[in-house]
Amino acid sequence: MVVTAIIIAVVAAFLVAALAEKALRRITFTQALLFLPLKVIWRIDAKGLEAAQSAKAPVIYAITHQSRFDPALMLCLLPADTLHILDRDSAEAGWLEPFRGLARTIAFNAAHVFVSRRLVRHLKGKGRLAVYIPEDVEPDPRTLRLYRAIARIAMRAEATIVPITLGGSRHVASSLVDAGIAPRRLFHALKPIALEPETIPALIAASTPGMTGATGALFDRMAQVRFEASDRNRTLSSTMVEAARLYGTGTTIVEDALTGSLTYKRLLIGARVLGRRFEALSRPGEAVGVLLPNANGVAVTFLALQSAGRVAAMLNYSAGPANVASALRTAQIRTVVSSREFIEKADLGAVVKAVEAAGAAIVWLEDLRGSVTFAEKISAALLWKRPLARTEATDAAVILFTSGSEGTPKGVVLSHRNILANVAQVQARILFSPKDKLFNVLPVFHSFGLTCGTILPLACGVRLFLYPSPLHYKLIPQAAAKVRPTILLGTDTFLSGYARTAKDSDFASLRLVVAGAEAVKPETERVWRERFGAQALEGYGMTEAAPIVAVNSHTHKRAGTVGRLLPGIKTRLEPVEGIADRGRLWISGPNLMMGYLMADRPGELQPPMDGWHDSGDIVAIDREGYIAIRGRAKRFAKVAGEMVSLGAVEMLVQALWPEERHAAVSLPDNRKGERIVLVTTATEADAEKLRKHGRAAGAPDLMVPNDIIKVEDIPLLGSGKTDYAETRKLAIDKLEARDDPR
Repeated sequence: MVVTAIIIAVVAAFLVAALAEKALRRITFTQALLFLPLKVIWRIDAKGLEAAQSAKAPVIYAITHQSRFDPALMLCLLPADTLHILDRDSAEAGWLEPFRGLARTIAFNAAHVFVSRRLVRHLKGKGRLAVYIPEDVEPDPRTLRLYRAIARIAMRAEATIVPITLGGSRHVASSLVDAGIAPRRLFHALKPIALEPETIPALIAASTPGMTGATGALFDRMAQVRFEASDRNRTLSSTMVEAARLYGTGTTIVEDALTGSLTYKRLLIGARVLGRRFEALSRPGEAVGVLLPNANGVAVTFLALQSAGRVAAMLNYSAGPANVASALRTAQIRTVVSSREFIEKADLGAVVKAVEAAGAAIVWLEDLRGSVTFAEKISAALLWKRPLARTEATDAAVILFTSGSEGTPKGVVLSHRNILANVAQVQARILFSPKDKLFNVLPVFHSFGLTCGTILPLACGVRLFLYPSPLHYKLIPQAAAKVRPTILLGTDTFLSGYARTAKDSDFASLRLVVAGAEAVKPETERVWRERFGAQALEGYGMTEAAPIVAVNSHTHKRAGTVGRLLPGIKTRLEPVEGIADRGRLWISGPNLMMGYLMADRPGELQPPMDGWHDSGDIVAIDREGYIAIRGRAKRFAKVAGEMVSLGAVEMLVQALWPEERHAAVSLPDNRKGERIVLVTTATEADAEKLRKHGRAAGAPDLMVPNDIIKVEDIPLLGSGKTDYAETRKLAIDKLEARDDPR
């Protein structure tokens, strides 16, 4: 009797729960009955499907197809009158039989069904379609044809599109994604996400600047839903713990040339041990300076500060003692973490003196490591999954300092959410997986080197190799030949330098080179493609955006551009007097910084006005959304009343002497207002040759510099960018010396 009563109670509770789901999800009772067991087993949070369940017909549900489980769940949760269009493998799967009565399903061949008028007629009759699209972040041509067909059907039927993704589905046992890319977890939690219904014309109109075609608009919308499925409410510490659980605590995740490799677990144990020391040396939420090179120690130190609830202020040791001291004062940093061995090898004694003169104490990693007790190691080994301090996603996590290429560096404060949003945005456009190994030469004080070169691989299970200096042009190709990376980050300056010294086989393992910070020259792209078989994809970013804003990919790339916007980023173009067909770029989005710290108002956070940031760049955006950088607003010279892009001058010169480095700067001129001076390493540079080349290229004479300064090398910042402030000083000094009658 007791057993019977229990069974009756369980059945009754199940039926009541099914009735509740029916009412809540607006689905049939049969759908609710089949959904409940799935909900319990995979801990499904279906609140994110509200937009799909309430969408009015005609509507197309565009679903990223990550696992064989996806159609079963969608059959349970989408309106019962939806026609589900499945690929043949899914349509013929025997395990799908219990769900077939929930809605109509048909198998398709993308080359035939999607050109049929039948689907258009079905939609015009207030119908609903659910189409399953391969989940590829960088889709192949066949999948792109599918995007095109769906967009065409939606436009002909005047239907709305509702993108849907099932967060976590790629990790379930029935996943369609290679297990080497998406490790399996038996009962991985699932979270369906749907975006609001929109027509294709509305998506095109809403795109920036409203020029993206129908296929591009749909592709961008699907990238957006993948981005929205990411969990950006985590902190950097909790993200790394979750990555360790997902990709394996014993998985080797970071290594360098000197100290060897670390697994996820050893990395997090070390972070907790070191974090205890940082707790004793600083206050909660306080900025702690990090003066370390690319090596395992900087990864442990960074995560230790995150675990302790401190803000990691990444100091640019290549900027010189004065700029480092200025950064300390601007961010009110009392403590700096460094390494005696690094300071000695890098000859940074002057920087150390500047740190001490600024009133900050230096804490040496060697001393901290030597003071760790056995009991502390045991405690950290047991509690490595738990951060030492409680922090929120909206709290400050990092302070980076702008390059100062044209003025005094500013502190840029980024939250956990800013950084993780940018990681998710990049993941929504470019494939990174545990099958990859990333070789990072960009220093962690550079936003590209920190977010994309360090945090992204650690969060995505990508094995990371940290190299201490990007300036080792002869050694880096040799190191790459041994490490065999698949991904390399760099700048045009560094990439061209490595190519000059490398053997053809040194970079043969690469599948992807991502370049930022400065324009990638056509010659650099050609050399890497032809010699090493690696596509150099140019991107665009800024420290204030954590940093990536746009990027080319294998699917969407266009020469001479920095690619298309990442999902979640909004832009506007502000007209600039004297410059036609382009504008000054402003951006907004979840990756946009918390605010600036300025030298004249130390420690005071100054957030972006109305959530928008002026990039200071003049850009043009074409019909398909590709962004071309025309130059910095500050890097336009007004010559005889005409606006001339100094960046365009550099490109003109580069085409004539492609093997050399060039920098154009503007100086005051009594007659023309401003004049352009070319600083170049080309020993054969000649004004007349340049003038003839400019005329042949159709460039106006105003673009051709009459003043040419020849130097052995162009001053560079630590990030690889041209140091225009120093270059301008160099040009002034050389011209004054030339004009001095003595």
